[in-house]
Amino acid sequence: MPKGVVTNEQLVAEFPEWTVEKIADKVGVCSRHVATEETAVDMAVKAAELLFDEHVDIKREDIDFVLLCTQSPDYFLPSSSCIIQHRLGLPVCCGAFDFNLGCSGYIYGLAVAKGLIAAGVAKNILLLTAETYNKYLHPRDKGNRTIFGDAATATIVSDEGFAEIGDFALGTDGSGAENLMLKTGASRFHEKTGDLTFDENGNPHSSDFLFMNGGEIFNFTQKNVPIVVRQTLDKNGLSVEDTNLAVFHQANKFMLEFLRKKIKIPRERFFVNMADIGNTVSNSIPIALKDAQEQNLLHGNILLCGFGVGYSWGGVVLKITT
Repeated sequence: MPKGVVTNEQLVAEFPEWTVEKIADKVGVCSRHVATEETAVDMAVKAAELLFDEHVDIKREDIDFVLLCTQSPDYFLPSSSCIIQHRLGLPVCCGAFDFNLGCSGYIYGLAVAKGLIAAGVAKNILLLTAETYNKYLHPRDKGNRTIFGDAATATIVSDEGFAEIGDFALGTDGSGAENLMLKTGASRFHEKTGDLTFDENGNPHSSDFLFMNGGEIFNFTQKNVPIVVRQTLDKNGLSVEDTNLAVFHQANKFMLEFLRKKIKIPRERFFVNMADIGNTVSNSIPIALKDAQEQNLLHGNILLCGFGVGYSWGGVVLKITT
């Protein structure tokens, strides 16, 4: 996590029309980490260093592929994963590439890593996620500033891990692209527009900052997530009752509770941990898995589901026998 922390009390000081209780009740977040001087590469490197320090049996010289999921690259080019390979001192015979996905990114990363191993391309993959969405938010965007936190994670995927990666269900619908978008800065709209306006509630709208149509994102989620959950379970020959824990992308409190009830997942088997970190985009599922592991909750069949910007979604089951 980055060093900076923004609490609900700090946000209320900026937006007095809100209360600490209202933010916590609506979004489910009490504080979130915010990157200031840190970049996605900085945080990904730190996450990997912590992983190597914690698991001394994992040797850097054994890593033969780096996958980085980020929508906050340090540069348009070169790939941030190449920079990370050098900063971590990984072998130069190591493959590396970035992929641009948001809240479904960890699921897609597991899918790519599993494919590389199954094809014999790699044996020990360092899967990284890193996002600094807060750098894309307008200072007066009280809605998104209450939701998003910045973070990075590191996972080793190999044929000797503690969990078997099951079968995937994946999906994409680019018709919803504009409902969560940062429009300017890349090739299509390279220059900033300066088209900032404020609605009647004082919320900023600009092509130069991240825009999220919350209503449309919710409609997409409530329609597609139950479908991908069913597809994931079917592909793995399971039912909801056969799963020991469900770990979904930590979007916000209201959405998670809505999905839990619609899919009929018992509360005690539905993991939520966003109160002190917020919605960390592609990082949310691996952070939740780490927290669940520390609480001794990872055993049996673990259902993972990511969904969001793109639109993009995916699910998989981790099968843990130890």
